[in-house]
Amino acid sequence: MKVLLLKDPKDKDSGPDPYIKELGLYGFEATLIPVLSFEFVSLESLFEKLSHPECYGGLVFTSPRALEAIKLCLKENSKNEAWSKSLKQRWNTKPAYVVGKATASLVEEIGLIPQGEKSGNAEKLAEYICSREKPNSSALLFPCGALKREVLPTVLREKGIPLESLTVYQTTQHTDLQGSLSSYFSQQGFPASIVFFSPSGVKFCLQHIQKLLGDLINHIKFAAIGPTTAEAMEAAGIPVSCTAESPTPQDLAAGIQKALHLQNC
Repeated sequence: MKVLLLKDPKDKDSGPDPYIKELGLYGFEATLIPVLSFEFVSLESLFEKLSHPECYGGLVFTSPRALEAIKLCLKENSKNEAWSKSLKQRWNTKPAYVVGKATASLVEEIGLIPQGEKSGNAEKLAEYICSREKPNSSALLFPCGALKREVLPTVLREKGIPLESLTVYQTTQHTDLQGSLSSYFSQQGFPASIVFFSPSGVKFCLQHIQKLLGDLINHIKFAAIGPTTAEAMEAAGIPVSCTAESPTPQDLAAGIQKALHLQNC
């Protein structure tokens, strides 16, 4: 059975995409179609803030893209040297809160120690941060996207925990999205399941998918990587057959297997 994953492929240097690999273990033939493009902004401003760890109580990351922005900053030799010689050690005296495993591994790559990676979504991460931070302490630095949800900032604000947001990337539709979807459906037919990985993915893909599938859309099991994406799908009128218990390849594959097995009973 075929599964269509509406997400960017993992970095080619790090081997096969873990979602394709895990779904393959269940006998699914998975295909990735990149949905989003990212434009990085305010990188000078980001490095300026990273240069003053004494002004902050820690860092918050809810997206791998925020770490990509930091890595772009550190490509410049002088900045990389400043990071390696002192900034990294100084930030490591403070918490680096992360929403999940993918973000945690990128935090480790820049030499920091992640905390809260089992949270899985912004709501749970906000609770985790509130359990560890005191009101009116130094602000947490939050590099984020232009489309960030307000859940985490709102919860922290209500608890009196200062958060300084800085937009470091903007999200747009991938230039090849429409062509990639058309060619997938014309060459492979319709899949047993389609998986959305973000509310932005729902926003950019749904209209194309509805047009390409027509009435066949009712025969497909739609899956979400997490509750935030599931909410966006439901708001757009897509029935959600499966939401991964946590945003990992293992939980997604198990959820899809269960949803399709029930269908076949």
